[in-house]
Amino acid sequence: MPEEPLSIAMLGTRGVPARYGGFETAVEEVGRRLVDRGHTVRVYCRSGSPEPRLERFSGMDLVWLPALRRRSLETLSHTAVSTLHLLTHRTDVAFVFNAANSPFLPWLRLARIPVGTHVDGLEWRRAKWGSAGRRYYRVAESMAVRWSDALIADAQGIADYYRHEFCADTRLISYGAPVIEPGSDRLAELGLAPGGYHLLVARFEPENHVLEAVQGFVASASERTLVVVGSAPYSTGYTETVTRAADDPRVRLLGGVWDRQLLDQLYANALTYVHGHSVGGTNPSLLRAIGAGTATIAWDVPFNREVLRDAGWYFSDPASLAARVAEAETDHDDVTRRAAALLVRARDYDWDDVTTGYEALARDLRARRLRPTASGRRCRSETTEER
Repeated sequence: MPEEPLSIAMLGTRGVPARYGGFETAVEEVGRRLVDRGHTVRVYCRSGSPEPRLERFSGMDLVWLPALRRRSLETLSHTAVSTLHLLTHRTDVAFVFNAANSPFLPWLRLARIPVGTHVDGLEWRRAKWGSAGRRYYRVAESMAVRWSDALIADAQGIADYYRHEFCADTRLISYGAPVIEPGSDRLAELGLAPGGYHLLVARFEPENHVLEAVQGFVASASERTLVVVGSAPYSTGYTETVTRAADDPRVRLLGGVWDRQLLDQLYANALTYVHGHSVGGTNPSLLRAIGAGTATIAWDVPFNREVLRDAGWYFSDPASLAARVAEAETDHDDVTRRAAALLVRARDYDWDDVTTGYEALARDLRARRLRPTASGRRCRSETTEER
């Protein structure tokens, strides 16, 4: 007999349609597939977004609730009111995204709503947080371990971190890599040609190394263009630093590009994709690049090597980025080989498989088939990062 459909809530993100980051992408891609499989999916969205306030999107039920427009409070305030709504409009299970939202997990546990928490990357390493913010995230990790019925990690490095730091198991459920074949007709709108530019897509934050990438490209002898897509709503100082570094006719700062077709064409037709992210686990932008079959130069950290393996180029400072750009522009056969290898690698990141992972976890949560969570105490009194 077919298994009974589930009602599932997803909270802790900006909501859908996805316009911001990895969490939103996961909610959209997984949520619509769960609906296609017969489940009911409710997504909590933040009021005040540029998107129209739809009641439904791709079969998902949308609940729009307010948030305080301050960096340190926006996520928490929205998750607080979302949790209150969920307590009076129950679902079979809930998926909470971002360990920062863990203070609200006890409310769900007391209401006996099974909850899985997607813990994301090592958020406390982000430069945008001061000492108080970093301490908060460290405590929030402990609370997520203690109060979640299950933890979700999107990269092996994150799973290893929770195992080593908290002796806590996680479900390893990565993101998907969309296969992109969008054509190239829209590039003319930007005065670009296939293979005539390098691409970087990122929020302007220090741990995404936009500055180092721009500095490295400017220092290179490239005659191509570096196209930079992204912005920083809470980091004007860093944005100004990047803008000054980009004072070169070969660098184009496009800001946010919300036209999905145009963005896909930018990915698919770049000579290389430059990926500077360093702390967020498996990144959807990186997966979009390999799904487009684009040779990739990535910041040298385990999360990126886990995805790209030997098919990637790596950099760790402006000088090494300049060297990788030179290699890409002088060895076209190598670019073609790496791009083909990454397109094959993208097959290992399938959104249908990701959805199956969430669906299986949701059934385990409702059936209470999971082992009790860990205490939240650290396995070691002193972590490697604190030494």
